[in-house]
Amino acid sequence: MTDYEHILVKTEGGTVRITMNRAARRNSLSFAHLTELLTAFRAAGDTDATGIVLAGAGPVFSAGHDFGDVAARDLVGVRALLRHCTDLMRTIESVPQVVIARVHGLATAAGCQLVASCDLAVAASSAGFALPGGKGGWFCHTPAVPVARSIGRKRLMEMALTGDVIPAGTALDWGLVNSVVPDDELDEAVDSLLARATKGSRASKALGKQTIYAQLDRPEADAYAIALEVMAAASQLPGAKEGMASFLQKRPPVWPD
Repeated sequence: MTDYEHILVKTEGGTVRITMNRAARRNSLSFAHLTELLTAFRAAGDTDATGIVLAGAGPVFSAGHDFGDVAARDLVGVRALLRHCTDLMRTIESVPQVVIARVHGLATAAGCQLVASCDLAVAASSAGFALPGGKGGWFCHTPAVPVARSIGRKRLMEMALTGDVIPAGTALDWGLVNSVVPDDELDEAVDSLLARATKGSRASKALGKQTIYAQLDRPEADAYAIALEVMAAASQLPGAKEGMASFLQKRPPVWPD
């Protein structure tokens, strides 16, 4: 089992819970912290787990990049840090499990990027989201990438240019999170959504998730070309055959995975 300094990892049944544990640094994403998160997600991706919950310990979800780490680096070093962060975001999208962000407090800059990169997100009503670089000296270029794909151009521009914190209700209206619940109901809501999102064949869902990310933002013809071929191939998987057979035979499915 891997020993971590900056995160906590706990497996409960089919769920891996990864908790950022740098409360004193507001769960800011230093290179070392990113490394542990990347290691944990890759390890979870290689297990039989069906879901991953990403959370933060302490008063906030994540304040984004650790400026102490960034300020100490030259151009080559900052580029390496941002590539490391991008690797984490892409890994969250590529692992076969359903990944849910459990958001409380603030999720700012790369912390907001984490939320947008997760498949699903549930926020406490007291949560807030921001891309604060727009009112400072270092614009949120990379955090804007997945946020744009969640909320659209005009809303992204408002977040990125003003740097203002948007409340949880606005994040819900804009599509950055799936639901907003009272703070004391956050864990229950996360578990409920995860249970609903992990029903069915694990292999089928993993392929489905990965195909959605592959076709997003492509021209419609290209998106259909990708989805058509994958869906045709997926029809031959054991899970697909069992799903169709159980429907035709009017019986509960028995998933092979």
